[in-house]
Amino acid sequence: MSASGPVLVVDFGAQYAQLIARRVRECHVYSRVVPATMTAQEMLASDPAAIILSGGPASVYAQGAPPAPAGLLQAGVPVLGICYGFQLMVRDLGGEVRHTGTGEYGATALTVADAAGVLLDGLPTLQQVWMSHGDTCAAAPPGFAVTATTQGTPVAAAESAELRLYGMQFHPEVLHTEHGMAMLRSFLAAAGCKPTWTMRGVIEEQTERIRDQVGSGLAICGLSGGVDSAVAAALVQRAVGGRLSCVFVNHGLLRSGEAEQVEQDFVAATGVSLKVVDAAAQFLGALAGVTDPESKRKIIGREFIRAFEQAAADIAVERGEKASFLVQGTLYPDVVESGGGSGAANIKSHHNVGGLPDDMSFELVEPLRDLFKDEVREVGRQLGLPDGIVWRQPFPGPGLAIRIVGEVTADRLAVVSAADAIVRAELSAAGLDRQIWQCPVVLLADVRSVGVQGDGRSYGHPVVLRPVTSEDAMTADWARLPTEVLAAISTRITNEVPQVNRVVLDVTSKPPATIEWE
Repeated sequence: MSASGPVLVVDFGAQYAQLIARRVRECHVYSRVVPATMTAQEMLASDPAAIILSGGPASVYAQGAPPAPAGLLQAGVPVLGICYGFQLMVRDLGGEVRHTGTGEYGATALTVADAAGVLLDGLPTLQQVWMSHGDTCAAAPPGFAVTATTQGTPVAAAESAELRLYGMQFHPEVLHTEHGMAMLRSFLAAAGCKPTWTMRGVIEEQTERIRDQVGSGLAICGLSGGVDSAVAAALVQRAVGGRLSCVFVNHGLLRSGEAEQVEQDFVAATGVSLKVVDAAAQFLGALAGVTDPESKRKIIGREFIRAFEQAAADIAVERGEKASFLVQGTLYPDVVESGGGSGAANIKSHHNVGGLPDDMSFELVEPLRDLFKDEVREVGRQLGLPDGIVWRQPFPGPGLAIRIVGEVTADRLAVVSAADAIVRAELSAAGLDRQIWQCPVVLLADVRSVGVQGDGRSYGHPVVLRPVTSEDAMTADWARLPTEVLAAISTRITNEVPQVNRVVLDVTSKPPATIEWE
């Protein structure tokens, strides 16, 4: 008989630990991530239906490499080991893991054994999986059946249905593994998990957590105009009602029409109390002369907090009580890219994670921190937010400042804002709003190119179009926009924005590039 609790994902430092949990939730089974430092007894106290051991950057041979929690593999709970988690399982149960000096990375051909076992049953004999490992499982533990191999890995998958232990060297959670979701569903079925959970469970869980955290205190939420902060605010309002005040900081780095959208659409949809702070001069002054993108992000993070603190002081005077909590729409990809959560490398400091000042006086409330963008949209939809907010293209908190490669000035902001408005209008007119994840318009402010406009020489700036498709912002591909749409965008920008005489297209995936240029 299966347990009634969640599927726990034990995080050994994998960038994709939350992605594993998200894939389980896609199977309509509730899952959450727990640290590898948690003991087996602490994990079992939540009555888990199953446990998944994530991948990780370490070698099982390395000094200080995180071990599997003592006694977990002997507890009788169904366990799935992935990559590093599989290697721990193999080594700890008497199999062999070798450090060969060579590895398998990226797309790899997997051969399924005749006895495919539980997880690979019914799947093609030859299929593509995604590998990322240096050590190799050379021999399965006693009592385990080898269910798949690759050219470089004798034990690419193995399992013991009797012990309810399963493992694979590859990553079923990434889209590049062709049948990864089928494998995860088979594991969950073997564990007795019923596909009955919905995103409504996140709403209920976070509502309860917010009530416990905020209690009778006051909270403020910084609205940016994007879906993340809007959904976070709606969740907190659901939990604490009138004890939430929203603050919209107009930092002067916004898209055209952004302020009006926040002040009208969101307030109309939620009835929330909103305070508007005009801080454009403050932000531009702080950014003067700054060209380094990390410095920009940290300055913007600092100035946001300063603006919120002033707003909180004003609200305290009005309400006779100080707000101690700051609500943010932080998502999991923000945390990963900022080097947080799983010990991942710092790619860039998001202003709401790595860019926060050390002397901040607020306690953070981040109800979306473990979710991906599409999950957040679903939460927003279930909370009743209008489509105009739920499906709004992602926009970074630092705004247009990180879409200007070079110093941020009022004149440069006007240029990129005008170009961005044209791009959004043309994508919307073409019916591409929901097909395009995001389309940053980047101004190469310190680059000029020769052109001809009005029978004369021009010496203007280029702008870069960065249309991308994505599921969760962890990976992305460049969007193949129709040529007629690209032509319309280019013609309008060069005709209507006189400072721009060249429009170019970024055709790079993520990785190796990030979605934003800075």
